[in-house]
Amino acid sequence: MKKYTVAVLAGDGIGPEVTDACERVLSRIQDTSGAFELDLQRHDAGAHTFLDAGVALPDETLAATRSADATLLAAMGLPSVRYPDGREVAPQIELRERLDLFAGVRPIRSIPGVPGPLSDPRAHGLDSVLIRESTEGLFAGRERTEFASDGTWAKNEVVMTRSGCERVVRAAFQLAATRRRHIDRQPRVTLVDKANVLGTFAFFREIFESIAGEFPDVHSDCRYVDAMALELVRRPWEFDVIVTENLFGDILSDLGAGLIGGLGMAPSADIGTHHAVFQPCHGTAPDIAGHGLANPTAMILSAAMMLEWLGQRHDDAALTQSAVLIEQAVDEAFRPGDLRSVEVGGNANCQLITEAILRSIDTVGHRCER
Repeated sequence: MKKYTVAVLAGDGIGPEVTDACERVLSRIQDTSGAFELDLQRHDAGAHTFLDAGVALPDETLAATRSADATLLAAMGLPSVRYPDGREVAPQIELRERLDLFAGVRPIRSIPGVPGPLSDPRAHGLDSVLIRESTEGLFAGRERTEFASDGTWAKNEVVMTRSGCERVVRAAFQLAATRRRHIDRQPRVTLVDKANVLGTFAFFREIFESIAGEFPDVHSDCRYVDAMALELVRRPWEFDVIVTENLFGDILSDLGAGLIGGLGMAPSADIGTHHAVFQPCHGTAPDIAGHGLANPTAMILSAAMMLEWLGQRHDDAALTQSAVLIEQAVDEAFRPGDLRSVEVGGNANCQLITEAILRSIDTVGHRCER
């Protein structure tokens, strides 16, 4: 039996709650498969760690993520815990930079039975992916803020390198050419930028258009970020793979989550050449922490993304099949429409949603064995 080590960073707020739920699902999926073992090892990081130890991402935790086969991260940071310059403690950003996780993969996939804000029937079957460049852009200057001595201005820089743009754009085209789809359509990659105003984005677009020529079977187009925000509300079903800069991707991925029922339904992955971290798109939600109201679905779907990535990386079909099983089980649990999380006005708490997904794993798993 193959064994994989997973560094688990439960973090702050609702992080430990959705981590517990996710670990229950992973335990069940291992038992169902019987073909692999996950060694889940918890490590400290986050705002509470910063308060206790003076550092948000301890060296030993970073070392553990480097040596693990993958990292599963829940949520980190608290609004009240900040660095001296006013920035919120957010070691997940540092982790992306230290592990060189350049591709932030944010699926925008509708889950059957989960209500969204759009009434058009086409908005009930969304299946697209947003990829944000996660190591450069405006975020790259976050620790180099300049302040005027008289307090009249502050300045951050935007950093875009040719190598950084090339690798995330190429990753977007490769994903569009190969990813599983629920909708039969030509692969498409859309670049989101502000090339009409900023030279850094014109630079990004020039690189995008050059790489697009390497993929003649994938349609390519460009949108300005303001227009793209409009289009994602008006007709999101037209898009396939969307690639953009770090800050724009941060914003638009939350818009995408809103289209599929909220952040509690939105998984993500930060992927590099040698390492990957998987985490829900939501934050720590300190207002509901400890009340059992958190929606664990995004964390569970992030774990499914982790299994799929590990399966591809290690050529392990059992992991890939288990990833599909989790996704199918989530769909099966929500499909009837009566399982509604608190964030969409329902009364299904963390435990109820977890139990429903566990039952669906058993149901779908037995169905597949026939």
